[in-house]
Amino acid sequence: MDLRQRVAQLLVVRASGYLSDGQRRYPRWELANAELQRLLAEGVGGVILLGASAAELGQRTGQLASWSEQPLLLCADVEEGVGQRFEGASWLVPPLALGRIHAADPAAALALAERYGRCSGREARALGLNWVLAPICDVNNNPDNPVINVRAWGEDPATAGALTAAFLSGAQAEGVLCCAKHFPGHGDTSSDSHLELPLLSHSRERLERIELPPFRQAIAAGVASVMTAHLLLPSLDPERPATLSSAVLTKLLRQELGFDGLVVTDALVMEAISGRYGAGEAAVLALEAGADLVLMPADADAAIEAIVAAITAGRLSGERIETSLERRRLALDRCGIARPEINGMEIETAGLDQQAIDRLSATPVCFPSPGAPLGALSNGPSPDDQALALELVLRSLDRQGPRLGPASLAGGGLNLIRVDTQLNCPFLSATAPALILPAEAGLRPCLIDGQGPSPWSGDPAAPLALERLAPGAVLLQLFVRGNPFRGSAGGGREPWPAVIAQLQAAGRLAGLAVYGSPYLWQQLQPLLEASIAAAYSPGQMPLAQSELLRSLGLGTTATKTEGFTD
Repeated sequence: MDLRQRVAQLLVVRASGYLSDGQRRYPRWELANAELQRLLAEGVGGVILLGASAAELGQRTGQLASWSEQPLLLCADVEEGVGQRFEGASWLVPPLALGRIHAADPAAALALAERYGRCSGREARALGLNWVLAPICDVNNNPDNPVINVRAWGEDPATAGALTAAFLSGAQAEGVLCCAKHFPGHGDTSSDSHLELPLLSHSRERLERIELPPFRQAIAAGVASVMTAHLLLPSLDPERPATLSSAVLTKLLRQELGFDGLVVTDALVMEAISGRYGAGEAAVLALEAGADLVLMPADADAAIEAIVAAITAGRLSGERIETSLERRRLALDRCGIARPEINGMEIETAGLDQQAIDRLSATPVCFPSPGAPLGALSNGPSPDDQALALELVLRSLDRQGPRLGPASLAGGGLNLIRVDTQLNCPFLSATAPALILPAEAGLRPCLIDGQGPSPWSGDPAAPLALERLAPGAVLLQLFVRGNPFRGSAGGGREPWPAVIAQLQAAGRLAGLAVYGSPYLWQQLQPLLEASIAAAYSPGQMPLAQSELLRSLGLGTTATKTEGFTD
């Protein structure tokens, strides 16, 4: 390979999991097929994918592999199971749910975290992914964190460290790479690095006590890669964000923590970086700081050209680039370079334990190769993984008060649902249990989001404009959690305590369902009268909706959700 091709191997670009350009959900970041095919032919070494069904993803990874003359790193942000991003696979409760289980039953939580990892790794591999961008090692000790929140495995270092180590041990035993993120710790921020550069004023002593222990445990457990955080930590480097800081990536991560695996940047298109540096300069600075792989540069060609120019000018050494290329090769070897025949296909098995190899031998699977058939998930998750998804939902469900009955819902009423947006809401399709089960009980749906008509009266004591809403009993369902690009922890600035008081004073609140944020549930739960049926689930997916509403007395007839029939 020439220099440009070798440099290109260090880039990971974004693509849709869908096969055609017209299906892209985020064309601003997802490359069109022609450009993607050109870049892979020119040596780009990795692709991060989002969106599509699980079956289509199996085809897509095979297509991408056919466009490249080298093995590719194929990854996705599947922090909550592969089904979080690819419909038809297992969508599991957010990791923070296991952190709360851990407080009551540490042994059970650790066993569940390992099974969580095995499920994620097994399904990812079956669909052609070899790199799972998880687990989150951030300690979510700030309830107002807008971007980590329920994605974290714990609210204290010991819990987060133990559970992330269990997860990655399970996942990597299935033959995929894991990624500990976001180094050196994004848990105690009140701003979102997708939108701005967070500033953390923590001392080094504080970092050693809170932020760093989970990363130390992940490294000790053999995590294959670490992802950087777009944070400014003056105690480590007063000038550059962690992603671009040699004090953070080389001195702290490499030399002091002893990590010698792959270091990958967080997406360089995020405003914390792209708003301050050009696409080429950001890529060069990241490699200078000690990163090996550049994730989602704002302009792939500009990044490659800038890195080549920096090497030619002596700013970056050729030896430095070769070191990163060797780490990349070793990571791919860790996924497997031996290709024994299983079910008539060549499947990578190096790095898998015997249990995983036996399972592959008994199950049709898909690995990224030209013309690969549909994988093991074409018929949905396995019975074991379905059982895991259900167990996690039921173990993390919290309920209080009576069950809803005919008396509380007599005459029908209103199913008032709060979501962030109706335009991109994968957990609330037209057949979602949060819509269907209340409708069976005679409740009419009304959705509140930032795009629709305002339900607010402007009165702080009585914020809902009740005269604009349908009469009758109200089932209030709140889908609230932190997520990237939102800028807040979700619902925190909305007057839900006052809404609860208003509806109870009017005698209209029949039930409350909170999905996602434990912090909102903790805030509202003490305000409820004893006659109010209420429940909380950390999950927002259809399975969580179904089980929560059943616990409240809705949906006693058999339904089918997320591959589950009962």
